[in-house]
Amino acid sequence: MAELIHYLHQQKEDNLSVVNHYGYEQAEKVCRFHSSFPEYTVTPLVRLENLAKLFGVKDIYVKDESYRFGLNAFKVLGGSYAIACELAKRLQLPVEELTYDKLMAPEVKQKLGELTFVTATDGNHGRGVAWTASRLQQKAIVLMPKGTELARLEAIRDFEAEAYITDVNYDDTVRMARKIAAECGGIMVQDTSWEGYEDVPLHIMQGYTTMGYEIVQQLQGVRPTHVFLQAGVGAMAGAVAAFLADYYKADKPIITIVEPEKADCIFKTAKADDGRLHNVTGALDSIMAGLCCGEPCSLAWDMLRRYADNFASMPDEFAAYGMRVLGNPLSGDTAIVSGESGAAGLGFALLGRSDVHANSLLQLDESSVVLCISTEGDTAPAKYRSIVWSGEYSLDKLSSVEK
Repeated sequence: MAELIHYLHQQKEDNLSVVNHYGYEQAEKVCRFHSSFPEYTVTPLVRLENLAKLFGVKDIYVKDESYRFGLNAFKVLGGSYAIACELAKRLQLPVEELTYDKLMAPEVKQKLGELTFVTATDGNHGRGVAWTASRLQQKAIVLMPKGTELARLEAIRDFEAEAYITDVNYDDTVRMARKIAAECGGIMVQDTSWEGYEDVPLHIMQGYTTMGYEIVQQLQGVRPTHVFLQAGVGAMAGAVAAFLADYYKADKPIITIVEPEKADCIFKTAKADDGRLHNVTGALDSIMAGLCCGEPCSLAWDMLRRYADNFASMPDEFAAYGMRVLGNPLSGDTAIVSGESGAAGLGFALLGRSDVHANSLLQLDESSVVLCISTEGDTAPAKYRSIVWSGEYSLDKLSSVEK
């Protein structure tokens, strides 16, 4: 059973920081950097017209990030841009002047010297950091939490990074990575913030706005009325929500944030609504590995408390349902290979639309245009097959979405 709440926004502050950090012009600059890499292509925005008809909405669009830089996930957008910002600082240059070719120039590489980037990850973020470090001929150290699929570990090691699985959960793994970075003089590239560490998470969040920038171009004037964004620490959700709020202004879509029920720190923070961040401890055990984070990013929450309208905590079965729907489309629709975290938003949107109580908050109807982001492909292929082929995590034992 899932739980859904509507969030009553606090008084919004001056949004100048939103425009400067996550607005259209800033996103255009970020996208310009990403497009300087030879591997860059705009990822598909898939229109699922027949699925929309079946569920009684006007349209459904899904951004398919499995094509991003050949890495099967969106996370590289944040890590690569944050690394660029760190290098720009060392080169005493505006980040807008940096391109892949410039960073690879012999004189620039000589000035930078040998650097080591350190991070903790559930998989996709670490792979993006390792890929970027490899492309720039630098080093990476990547730590992964207990229970990580070996396929995700090996995918990171493919880029010659030092990568290890720890015996603790994600948030404790972040603390281990901080210690290693301090000991080796490495550069921490983490998408969650803490006191004294906000610049890098900000740059990571800015990196994600490339998706928003591409989406509004691809929609060609179509305005989504409802957006479903999955959250771990909340960095991607916060950045995209802020971008959409700035771009659409008074016509901002209804934004719903979804999380696994065993790692729902953003949901708990919204539900408490007491001005504090609320952590989730323990194993953080969910098939949505990329969302298994127990401590919210404060920068992300600052955006979500302003611009998200609904927050949902859901069981794994919702994500599994989204995976099966995307991978086995109706005739005429395009198939999308979406992993456990990638399908979370669509899975909740469809099941929420089918539930009278949930839909009273979601406000989906025949005029709704739904936008979701499939943030990853089959990053753990064996797990993907067990869910989509064998029917693991079926809906049989679940009842309705609870308000």
